[in-house]
Amino acid sequence: MAYTASNISRAEPKINQSATQVIESADFKRLVSLRWTVSMVLLALLFVTYYGYILLIPYAPEFMTTKIGEVTTAAIPIGVGVIVVAFVLTAFYVGWANKSYDPEVERLKNTLRK
Repeated sequence: MAYTASNISRAEPKINQSATQVIESADFKRLVSLRWTVSMVLLALLFVTYYGYILLIPYAPEFMTTKIGEVTTAAIPIGVGVIVVAFVLTAFYVGWANKSYDPEVERLKNTLRK
């Protein structure tokens, strides 16, 4: 059969029966839900941290311009804290993914290969 624009667009992908079983399985759905939950919680924490810092600038300028030492204001260590929080959240996600999520994904892949 020659492939043309008309029959390529109508071609349905062939899905392995075991792949369909994995996608419909409770383990797969639990894994997807867990990944989504962890990602959204970490994203919410990062948004609160970042936008909290940004909102301090217009709504608490007296606090942000408070001198700490000779030339440093409170905004500097708080800004560094935002960067540190982002780094810690990223490290947490990578650690969680490597220890918990990736082994579960590998187990599901092995189920597909059988």
